[in-house]
Amino acid sequence: MLSRLLLLMGCTCCLSLGAVPHLAMAESDSEHSAEMANEQGLIHVESQYSVPVTADRLVTLLKSKGMTVFTRIDHAAGAQSVGKSLPPTEVVVFGNPKVGTPLMQCSPTAAIDLPQKALIREDKTGKVWLSYNNPQYLAQRHQVEGCDAVLIKIEQALAKFAQAATQ
Repeated sequence: MLSRLLLLMGCTCCLSLGAVPHLAMAESDSEHSAEMANEQGLIHVESQYSVPVTADRLVTLLKSKGMTVFTRIDHAAGAQSVGKSLPPTEVVVFGNPKVGTPLMQCSPTAAIDLPQKALIREDKTGKVWLSYNNPQYLAQRHQVEGCDAVLIKIEQALAKFAQAATQ
């Protein structure tokens, strides 16, 4: 389904890299439909590692590629600190002004979605997913025009980072 959507949106770079994004499958079709409706604009890649290991792999990779890792948020630890529980859930916030600045020059409102974020979470079945914003969705959301080369660069980089962190 997402592959078809990406093709309709003209996003073939993720597919051509062999990093075919996957939508997290919910426990039933009705839950899956609801999840898709609520998560429009996200790309989900299943990880073969735990949440902490996937996040560690992503952070190490990002730093090795010269990206700035601004923070790593452990939402499960935050929930525990107030007597609540969440399955393992982390967000890694990262970016590079060499790539983000041109996108914001094309559309200043894109700054609300930058720096980039990756959500790494364990679902109810124990599967681990790395999710990130689809750059084409952000381009549509912020009416980005004239930044095709930047968007392709972002798409390719995010797909490579997700693939390397999860496989």
